[in-house]
Amino acid sequence: MTLLLTGIGELTTNDDELGTLTDAALVIDGDRVVWTGPSSSAPAADTSVDLEGRAALPGWVDSHTHLVFTGDRTAEFSARMAGSAYRAGGIAVTVAATRAATDAELAAVIQRHVTEAVSQGTTYIETKTGYGLDVPQEVRSARIAGPLVDEVTFLGAHLVPQGWNAESYVDLVCGEMLSAVAPHVRWIDVFCETGAFDGVQSRAVLEAGAKHGLGLRVHGNQLDYGPGVRLAVELNAASVDHCTYLTKSDIDDLASSETVATLLPACDLSTRQPLPDAQGLLNAGATVALASNCNPGSSYTTSMAYCVATAVLQMRMSVSEAVRAATWGGARALRRENEIGILRPGSRADIHVLDAPSVTHLAYRPGVPLTYAVWRKGERAR
Repeated sequence: MTLLLTGIGELTTNDDELGTLTDAALVIDGDRVVWTGPSSSAPAADTSVDLEGRAALPGWVDSHTHLVFTGDRTAEFSARMAGSAYRAGGIAVTVAATRAATDAELAAVIQRHVTEAVSQGTTYIETKTGYGLDVPQEVRSARIAGPLVDEVTFLGAHLVPQGWNAESYVDLVCGEMLSAVAPHVRWIDVFCETGAFDGVQSRAVLEAGAKHGLGLRVHGNQLDYGPGVRLAVELNAASVDHCTYLTKSDIDDLASSETVATLLPACDLSTRQPLPDAQGLLNAGATVALASNCNPGSSYTTSMAYCVATAVLQMRMSVSEAVRAATWGGARALRRENEIGILRPGSRADIHVLDAPSVTHLAYRPGVPLTYAVWRKGERAR
């Protein structure tokens, strides 16, 4: 069955040749887009939906989340809002709760957040392990997440758990834990940060993951200047995420590489950190992504629209830059930019329709629920 979406007031394609179209239409066949162009030239299809002048764009690509958890950290959040500094050690609270949860409880939490995200226009979701921090728990996290999200990342190197020293734990992550988890994941990540893993330890984790055929990702430069960006670029990681503290050299390295700078503004607001230098990155020619970093401690939101509005209103990105970063940029961070985060013939039919005439309303009307309809892999999801 083919489906024609017509009467699109503004169609953001993220395709360099197609650009942004007005009074547009597109045709879906199965899970693929097969035609885009003016409504007046649209071919016939088995069924059609008139969007009556509403804006359409690729579904959000949320390339950085932590959805495999249970437990609550509102007390930690309240303490931060009262002036306490954010510390990565709060992760241990979630580890204890997650280890105590049943498989069904973990799956229900993931599914609840995926459903919430899709209802707001997110059509492709990455999530990480990292709240298990022992071999059976990390395997369990990856196994449960796999059927519920689009991509799974192994983050055994999230924090050194209680009772371990860093060197011994890194040996476990690079050895027995990695071997057990690798069949269930596509990526490996490491928290290269003060209070977590230093540059030498992070390199060991990433190089071990590469030997297992996993793609590389890095949490880096969140709490201070550090080696995360340099390491990610050197090892050709797909992305380095946070990028809150960047030197000019870091920006230049990113601009001359294939590594995407994934910015997580909701996290920076929640942890009272400075917002990243998005314009510095863009002006230098780096590829920028926006993601939610949904997790119970430092960024408990599934709203990519909130991240886009923040990027525009507080990080001085243009609306088109922020929308591209939250769609095509996220796809590029997952090295799937020819399939998702883009609307052109052959791309996956992930479409987000706004109850507004243009994407500008995402920042013009911040906080307003503008999602009108969502198609995910060609199926109506909202």
